[in-house]
Amino acid sequence: MNVGQIYRYSSCVPKLKEFLKPMSKPSLLRYFRSSKVLTHGEFEYQDPKSEEEVVNVTYIDKDGISNNVRGKVGDNVLYLAHRHGIDMEGACEASLACTTCHVYVESDHLDLLPEADDKENDLLDMAPFLKENSRLGCQIILTKELNGIQLQLPKATRNFYVDGHKPKPH
Repeated sequence: MNVGQIYRYSSCVPKLKEFLKPMSKPSLLRYFRSSKVLTHGEFEYQDPKSEEEVVNVTYIDKDGISNNVRGKVGDNVLYLAHRHGIDMEGACEASLACTTCHVYVESDHLDLLPEADDKENDLLDMAPFLKENSRLGCQIILTKELNGIQLQLPKATRNFYVDGHKPKPH
């Protein structure tokens, strides 16, 4: 919707017309957007637009079964796993408050990842089955250099649930 359409629409709605009366067109642009805005999680659910964006990821579940997935540059591996039905929980929804997206990064790609910050390291210290190549999936953002990355899921993760319940991603 552009500013002209807003003014035309305001003639049909008396309260809107009163609201808009003292405003100039430039000040109106602060209140209305004319471009598409992505909502939370929308980026992760889009397919790559070109082959240059594609990043191939292999998830290996706790039973050793490999799942090859085509992600894109900028994807978060936790949300990519959710999109493709991989059994990675992510109870805190990538807010860096749990360890349920704990993964083991194969050595070829571990050095290509940025260093884990203090908060991620503190959380990893609480993760069961911790290894030298442990990282939190919510903190791994795909780049073209990570093409072919293999992520092994641990045998179990620690969650607040004691009955085996696994929350579904929203």
